[in-house]
Amino acid sequence: MGETLGKKTSNPVSKRLKEVRLAAGISQKKLGIAAGIDQFVASARMNQYETGKHTPDFSILEKIAKTLNIPTAFFYATDDDIADLILKYSKLNISEQTKLIMLLDEMITKKL
Repeated sequence: MGETLGKKTSNPVSKRLKEVRLAAGISQKKLGIAAGIDQFVASARMNQYETGKHTPDFSILEKIAKTLNIPTAFFYATDDDIADLILKYSKLNISEQTKLIMLLDEMITKKL
């Protein structure tokens, strides 16, 4: 997912959804069903989300994010660097997240 760092995307939800689903190695149908979409339309609906034909509402994205164990905010990141940072941050424990925030604060303060 870090191969396009810095690149901005116009429809982040469809792009992010497809990339995390593929990275997880799960089919559109299985992901849709796991997110609570009826099994008879799950594949078609997920395909429409990934192609940008339709955009899932927030509650569906929350369910998809929970299924894939990623933050919902990831889907809305328009910048690839930010999306990558969101995923990496979410993999840290609370203590590591706190340390990272403190380090970032220190880096920003030194620049001022």
